[in-house]
Amino acid sequence: MIVEHRTYTMKPGTIPEYFRLYQAEGLPIQRRYLPALIGYYTTELGPLNQVIHLWAYQSLAERETCRAAMRQDPGWAPYLAKIHPLIDSMESKLLLPAPFFDLEALVDRA
Repeated sequence: MIVEHRTYTMKPGTIPEYFRLYQAEGLPIQRRYLPALIGYYTTELGPLNQVIHLWAYQSLAERETCRAAMRQDPGWAPYLAKIHPLIDSMESKLLLPAPFFDLEALVDRA
């Protein structure tokens, strides 16, 4: 399995509006296409105004397939048009679990 670690650095004061839009519009779409949300956070210390979310996939190929299907959803582009003005920057990392960490067990509990 792999984990995608996405960090959005938000414009100051926009996180509440981002969360409102995400909960109402973005999350329902993502739940239809993406297999496993394993965390959604904001920062309190260190770099501020960040939203971090973690998604588990069986493989990079599964990630590509799921995200391609999501992009075809008729609600996705209008949702993105609403949130992009709230975001200063975006970063995505792919994380591979250490050999002793059982990511699948964690995802099964989620």
